[in-house]
Amino acid sequence: MSETAHDPLATVWNPDDRISDMLQGLRGLVIGVANESSIAFGCAAKLRAFGAEVALTYADARTRDFVAPLAEQIGASMLLPFNVEQPGELEAVFARIKHDWGRLDFVVHSIAFAPKDDLHGRVIDCSADGFARAMRISVYSFLELARAAEPLMTSGGALLTMSYYGADKVVSNYNVMGLAKASLQAAVRYLSAELGDKNIRVYAVSPGPLRTRAASGIAHFDELIEAALSRSPGHRLVDIAEIGRVVAFLVGGGASGMTGDTIYVDAGLHNVA
Repeated sequence: MSETAHDPLATVWNPDDRISDMLQGLRGLVIGVANESSIAFGCAAKLRAFGAEVALTYADARTRDFVAPLAEQIGASMLLPFNVEQPGELEAVFARIKHDWGRLDFVVHSIAFAPKDDLHGRVIDCSADGFARAMRISVYSFLELARAAEPLMTSGGALLTMSYYGADKVVSNYNVMGLAKASLQAAVRYLSAELGDKNIRVYAVSPGPLRTRAASGIAHFDELIEAALSRSPGHRLVDIAEIGRVVAFLVGGGASGMTGDTIYVDAGLHNVA
């Protein structure tokens, strides 16, 4: 499907077309929904479509105006404020989840950030403050979520984060975010080793380029889109619904024999030289 083929809401969520009850009884937290084009929304919608209950978060009051209608549309159980840079908000989110649900089965982490000047500049010129903030928001927040979720995953669970091919290879204009995503993928491997004996599985999902609000900050992003359309097998992009279906598979029992992996959902683009 091309990025303009369908309205995102109609593609991602149809309340009259429940897919299955594969995830019935599972409860999870999805971080990073900003609007209807967010990868996190594709994940949340498909997790609901497969029967899971979801809690969503919003970063600030302005974002809440976009997220609240989406939370209502998919029947999210909770909508909570959460900005990783605001002290106490993570603790408040998990206190609410513990109070209302008593446990947690999955977490989807779909946030990343680097200051514009550092993102658009050469890696060698990245400021110390910009590098620290990119790592704090894009990587360390995943560790924080994992640490908070661990005691609530009493019957095991799944932790998922979003990466990109720029973690593996040099992608023009991805710059310091490539370093952050490489660190994030390393974190997935280490967490999978540390949490494996508790039956907590950990994954990175690596989508191809999509037109999301976060991606709009990358310089010359249209060139990445055109390259993906030109080079990928089938000459197509993926959409957020396809990413959401893969996340639903990873959360469910079908992926019980997998952990520590980076799963590519990019229409095969990463296989093409």
